Amino acid sequence: MKILLVYPETPTTFWSFRNALKFISKKSSEPPLGLLTIASMLPQDWKKKLIDMNVSHLKDSHLQWADYVFITGMNIQSASFAKVVKRCNELGVKVVAGGPYCTTEYREIQGVDHFILNEAEATLPLFLRDLENGCPKHIYTTGEFPDISLTPVPSWDLLKRKKYGSMSVQYSRGCPFDCEFCSITLLNGHKARTKSSEQFLAELDSLHNSGWRDPVFIVDDNFIGNKRKLKNELLPALIKWSKDRKYPFKFTTEVSINLADDEELVKLMVEAGFEHTFVGIETTNDESLAECGKRQNRRRDLVGSVKKLQHHGLIVSGGFIVGFDHDPSSIFDQQINFIQKSGIVTAMVGLLSAPTGTKLFQRLKSENRLLKIPSGDNMDGSINFIPKMNEEKLKEGYRKIIHTIYSQKEFYERIKTFLNEYHLPIKKSVRINFREIIAFMKTIWVLGIRESGKKYYWKLLIFSLFKHPRKFPLAVELAIYGFHFRRVTETI
Repeated sequence: MKILLVYPETPTTFWSFRNALKFISKKSSEPPLGLLTIASMLPQDWKKKLIDMNVSHLKDSHLQWADYVFITGMNIQSASFAKVVKRCNELGVKVVAGGPYCTTEYREIQGVDHFILNEAEATLPLFLRDLENGCPKHIYTTGEFPDISLTPVPSWDLLKRKKYGSMSVQYSRGCPFDCEFCSITLLNGHKARTKSSEQFLAELDSLHNSGWRDPVFIVDDNFIGNKRKLKNELLPALIKWSKDRKYPFKFTTEVSINLADDEELVKLMVEAGFEHTFVGIETTNDESLAECGKRQNRRRDLVGSVKKLQHHGLIVSGGFIVGFDHDPSSIFDQQINFIQKSGIVTAMVGLLSAPTGTKLFQRLKSENRLLKIPSGDNMDGSINFIPKMNEEKLKEGYRKIIHTIYSQKEFYERIKTFLNEYHLPIKKSVRINFREIIAFMKTIWVLGIRESGKKYYWKLLIFSLFKHPRKFPLAVELAIYGFHFRRVTETI
């Protein structure tokens, strides 16, 4: 068999970092980990090629070469996904599709020959067996959440690694919490299923042996879903692995805010090489937190929790939402004030969305408030349900948040707040490579000369050099992020 694995194009969004990647001459922030893992699960004697449309063009010759095209994606990639499937249909190439978008929306998707839904460890072997026997079905699905301790090492050899800003690995799937708007438990369950420490380190070894020395994103939806196993098994092993190799990777991951309650766990993560973590803050309004079932965020000093993580050496990015039924008219100013006070530089604020199949989706459906399938881009200003707040007031308030927190004055001020709070780990050596020097030179031209409001950039550089000289490279990196965010907000 000749298999072409295709990852659809992702439009420019908050998380694409497309405008920031240009400073370091990269095409995409991270690779299609799902397809790389699928490739390793296919028979070894099959021929495989990967086209990530975010870094390469998909040509008809690529499609004509293949016996089957394997495609995956998320809701935000639906337009590109549909175009690829249509091209396959026109050229007579069979399409096998799976992943989160297909799992929740397959009834609405046309032109796919075989759907491999849910997690491939459970459904892909069934398809491969039937394919070998000449009787493959249209849909393969399961209610099983498979053991991932046997998931193979991704096929890194299919990647054009130099085109990516970071690599991705996975340690666990599932989340112990049950937020109403979140599809994670729907797709991956409540129990945090983990790989073994040996298995995870083998994946890191494969990256290290390939020569990779840039950031690594551990893509778990909640890395701390199984704290006991982290503290007793993985992190001690990862600390040794990182120390033995002189910390070759900067780790990023996603966690829940209750990480701040476990000082031992925070210290272990920092010692293992974690530098950056994303936290779902969502809202400062406790009634809205209660509404969406975000119990881990309730009745706590959220600013204090963020600062505690910063003090221990973790850079905190945050997700925020407006549009809850219980949001007061003051919610927009509350969100702005919290974001500025917390020093969360990378603050992703979106309008509430109801992903298909979630508890929120079911509730709104029962209330006859659903409008359409969500776009998957919660920063595009669209909403897929009828909100309790006047819709124009909600959208106007949302625009106010976005255009305030990413205006140059407020954004650069927030970087300063962060630099004052953040404690750079003592063990960390500040290493500057040639690519980073080039990126800095580009910022001088783009942010310090060409862009309006350049005075804020120069004030940040001076502030950092004199107040926090060891954090100067980080200040420059965050300034680059701000350039990307300003380009994105211009479209909202």
